[in-house]
Amino acid sequence: MCGRFAQFSDPDTLADLFGLEAPAVDVQVRYNVAPTQPVLAVRLAEDQQRRKLVPLRWGLVPFWSQGPDNRYRMINARAETVASKPAYRAAFAQRRCLIPADAFYEWQPGKDGKQPFAIRREDRTAFAMAGLWEHWQGDDGTVIDSCAIIVTDANALLAPIHDRMPVIIDPADYEVWLGSGPAGRDALHALLKPADPNGWEAYPISRAVNRPDHDNPSLLEPDTSD
Repeated sequence: MCGRFAQFSDPDTLADLFGLEAPAVDVQVRYNVAPTQPVLAVRLAEDQQRRKLVPLRWGLVPFWSQGPDNRYRMINARAETVASKPAYRAAFAQRRCLIPADAFYEWQPGKDGKQPFAIRREDRTAFAMAGLWEHWQGDDGTVIDSCAIIVTDANALLAPIHDRMPVIIDPADYEVWLGSGPAGRDALHALLKPADPNGWEAYPISRAVNRPDHDNPSLLEPDTSD
């Protein structure tokens, strides 16, 4: 799964990476994004031609639901069932997005508790996680635009730490993933695979990341306590 990540690249970096105009939203520096918090995502604009950076609630709220339910956070969608599960299949067919990240975190079980790890690119460049988004509106007019991150089997780098990881979309595949209207199912499913571990690193970090209110660059420093 993916339960925490960092999102701190500046607007110019995001514009270059995703082919955006100057972002019209406030780009906040975040080192410890937690479920139900707002995240930035890239999706197609209303004209289905331009890419747009938008804030979304992390935790999908299906358009047909009664609204957010704290019992079901719906922060991750499994690649194996994303096209068939009622909560995700409409979004997978028509409302896909890219969620920029600079690192994500996973926890490895151990005799002294769970050890958190940071996973990021060795060159420190930002990357894009595969996401879905939904638009929900309540009877009182309340509107929630929300998202979930798609996860798949861990690659060789992550497998010793956790059995799942977010799907990483290569820049060459952004157009296919964001393409207007339903894309060919085979083409989409071909992207839902573990990332090539080459060029990535994973290292232990402080357990301070366990608390969402700890949100600063020190979270990405290697834990050298051992």
